[in-house]
Amino acid sequence: MIHHLVHLGISPGEKAIRTAAVYLVLLVLLHLSGKRQMAQLNSFDLVVLLLLSNVVQNAIIGNDDSLLGGLLGAVILLAANFALVRFAFMSPRFGKALQGGPTVVFEHGDVEEGALRRMAITREELVAALRRQGLELDDVQKVVLEPEGTFNATPKPQPKLADVMKKLDAIEARLSS
Repeated sequence: MIHHLVHLGISPGEKAIRTAAVYLVLLVLLHLSGKRQMAQLNSFDLVVLLLLSNVVQNAIIGNDDSLLGGLLGAVILLAANFALVRFAFMSPRFGKALQGGPTVVFEHGDVEEGALRRMAITREELVAALRRQGLELDDVQKVVLEPEGTFNATPKPQPKLADVMKKLDAIEARLSS
């Protein structure tokens, strides 16, 4: 029994190549599918991601179902991810090419319909994302969808007491004249 837990069905080199290849291909496919996959997972997207992990499982493990093989695959995935993130950090140009840039989806009171359409995000999904942050469209100057899939909202500046008092004085002056 112990033999089946620790005996690799394929060589460690083949395991490393399979794991790294699947990791890189999935990374490219998720990048090509757009930021929406990260930003707003609906039930369809979630099902696809769950099935995707199951589909590529055999490509990673081959005919190896040992405990040691699974752990080795996990270590390789984590190491490949660490190396890629590190390289993207050290080379901002590579990082931007890998992740893409931010996308403005709302600015100056206007929803950027073209940007939402390109990312297959509805206005309702944008509004729901803002509400999760405790904001409404009327409360923000600008909303940007970041490369990692988060909505970054810039709230409108709140008037200070001095601003309110100045407006009241102006109104009072107009009423007096």
